[in-house]
Amino acid sequence: MPEWTCGCQADVTVAETETLIYASRSDGPAQARIFGIKEAVPLAAMPATRTERVLEALSPAYPQFIDGGNVLHTGLNNMGAIFHPALTILNAGRIESTNGEFQFYIEGVTPAVARVLEVLDRERVTVAAALGIRARTALEWLKVAYDATGESLYEAIHNQPGYYGIKAPPTLNHRYIFEDVPMSLVPMAALGQRYGVSVRAMDSIIRLACIIHRTDYWRRGRTLDKLGIAELSVSELTRYVNEGQFE
Repeated sequence: MPEWTCGCQADVTVAETETLIYASRSDGPAQARIFGIKEAVPLAAMPATRTERVLEALSPAYPQFIDGGNVLHTGLNNMGAIFHPALTILNAGRIESTNGEFQFYIEGVTPAVARVLEVLDRERVTVAAALGIRARTALEWLKVAYDATGESLYEAIHNQPGYYGIKAPPTLNHRYIFEDVPMSLVPMAALGQRYGVSVRAMDSIIRLACIIHRTDYWRRGRTLDKLGIAELSVSELTRYVNEGQFE
């Protein structure tokens, strides 16, 4: 039993989606602005044998949720881990000088920034492949989620109408770094290191985040040791997320 369970025997079904169903921002303490609604959002329970019951419970309110396979699929298809930290860090000077008064995905994603995102995305897809998972590329995800297309990631992002009007974070002390780096990017990169995939681009973004926030996200993040899966083989890990069993 992983250490993080602390011996709890409660029969609770935990599930996650790849991303939020809405492209949105809070306009005030009781007001949200919805820029776009994704057409399909994969969801998986832990273990995957419970996914169907979660989908059945949610379908009346959110028919957009679809079977995401297992939590390795949903976790490794998390585009926020690829888009948010790098885009924030590469626009750090502009965020601090304007308090985020620019369009994050439109003005912030220049051709050079998009090339960095593409390399991060290739690393993510390669990590997934090492685990036997065929992950969607960012281009494929934009098509599935928003029906946005393009010859490059730069074009596809700029062809997504829902991204227009979304402002950048007002500060670097933002969840795009202090949540997405330790909780999403660190475990992705750690899986890559564990199973022999080069994740130099991910590591560079994580290290820059550590410098900006003066903290060690490699130590404080969601490491494989904390998840209780550091010693598992690929087959053992796959069985664990699918069936909830190590052996």
